Amino acid sequence: MAKTHVVAFIQVADTASARDFYGRVLGLSLRDDGYALVADFEGAKLRITTIPNYVASEHPAFGFVVPDAHVVAAHLASEGVTLERYSFLGDAQGLDGVWTAPDGAKVAWFKDPAGNLLSVTSALA
Repeated sequence: MAKTHVVAFIQVADTASARDFYGRVLGLSLRDDGYALVADFEGAKLRITTIPNYVASEHPAFGFVVPDAHVVAAHLASEGVTLERYSFLGDAQGLDGVWTAPDGAKVAWFKDPAGNLLSVTSALA
């Protein structure tokens, strides 16, 4: 399977709000193939499928590796997205909602309009 590509799936309850969030807020280039909104990440695909009455899990659904989690967290906040805060992380989760992991990676969590828990992660250079 070394020469395969990855396909990930996210379910949502409303196509229009998903298109706005994933397209405008997150800046993903989306196409509608008639069954799902599709984002392409250099061959890996994310299919955002609308399912009536969908209820999200409390567990992370999808994560993005980004150059700087602080920059993305600030952008999300400017778009009105609330970053998740976890009391058990204590001071390791900064005022901007970005957690510094023991290995130095930076992680922030947030939810899409359907309630899916997403993350952005950046590692030390």
